[in-house]
Amino acid sequence: MAVSGSGFGALLHTWRDRLSPADAGFTASARRRAPGLRREELAQLAGLSVDYVLRLEQGRAKNPSSQVVAALARALQLSRAERDQLYRSAGLLPPQDGTVSGHVPPGIQRLTARLGDVPIGVFAADWSLVWWNVLWCALHGDPSLAPPAERNLARALFGNGLAHASMRPTRSEQGEEAFAASIVADLRDAASRYTADARLARLVHDLRETSEAFARFWSTGAAAQHTTDRKTIRHPEVGDIALDCDVLLVPGADLRLVTYTAAAGSEDAAKLDLLRTTGGRTATAAL
Repeated sequence: MAVSGSGFGALLHTWRDRLSPADAGFTASARRRAPGLRREELAQLAGLSVDYVLRLEQGRAKNPSSQVVAALARALQLSRAERDQLYRSAGLLPPQDGTVSGHVPPGIQRLTARLGDVPIGVFAADWSLVWWNVLWCALHGDPSLAPPAERNLARALFGNGLAHASMRPTRSEQGEEAFAASIVADLRDAASRYTADARLARLVHDLRETSEAFARFWSTGAAAQHTTDRKTIRHPEVGDIALDCDVLLVPGADLRLVTYTAAAGSEDAAKLDLLRTTGGRTATAAL
């Protein structure tokens, strides 16, 4: 798509105008004066303040970080080529081959945006949370309240920082050992494929140094696959809620879609409906 300007702010504005609210998970109303996303909707999707997005578009905010650019690229549902253009317009090198990508293809974002009745989180190969919907926030807490480095499931399970402290108590039907082992096996596989990724190497180093359990699972070298699991999450608003948890792989993108569902008519489905209505108002930041 041709754009009216090549500067960072011009690209943001043009691509915001292009994106359909429905494709981003918003309800379009007759009162909209423009077809694209509102500035506050882009800010919400990217986990940024409306004022900061405005200053970026107007060129008053300079030198956005790579984390900010990545969040905006995901929120705008850019193609890989467009994402790279946005990085370059910000004076940054685009993510290089051989490193873990947090890019979520537009088709996957449209799919997940249409599944608003299901809590969905999208994770990169290093189990960093890169996309989530409103119901995920209601169930687990708002990830945007945590620094990007702490939005990582491995850090939540094995670390000693904010991710671990804010993770809601969860019981796994498969057993905590099996689930933890599968996450470590995924990281071991990712480390063998993304040898140039410094962030992944630092994550593995940190967890091997600080977690005996992680170091034990890592040293075994055992493979462990994800299977359908039933997890009971202790929620501050609805109490214990038992949900089926599935991990779906995205071919060609090395992403993991994590979904939570409940059988129609069940008590747990009613609790999920309540969270859908209330938005989990008592939620704090968590994975």
